[in-house]
Amino acid sequence: MRVTLDSQILFDEQALDISAGSFSRDSIERVVPGLDGAISIDLGRRGRQIKQTGTLRAKSREQMNDRIDAISAYMDGETHTLVTRSGRELANLRMDSFKVSGEHSNGTGIVVDYEIVYTQLACT
Repeated sequence: MRVTLDSQILFDEQALDISAGSFSRDSIERVVPGLDGAISIDLGRRGRQIKQTGTLRAKSREQMNDRIDAISAYMDGETHTLVTRSGRELANLRMDSFKVSGEHSNGTGIVVDYEIVYTQLACT
């Protein structure tokens, strides 16, 4: 199975790593002067951060720019679905950053390293 974002194959499989942090909970704590103790209000489950790293390959600079532009278009504030090689579906992802680094040439074209940071929004 291929890694897809909203059913689109955008990523190369070599050196691809997806790591998910844990969900958290949030709360508000208040104290009242003159009373012993505090009140804690549970605000429920919050999102988590998911990082994706890997490499992109293209035969020319123009093709690499097209690939980078296609991925960057997902930084639109909307939520997306990432499906991993194992078939695990990570829904409600907002792409927060997409960094490209380490550009170099190989025998078949251009290779760049990338890192994507998503926030998986908690569903109620």
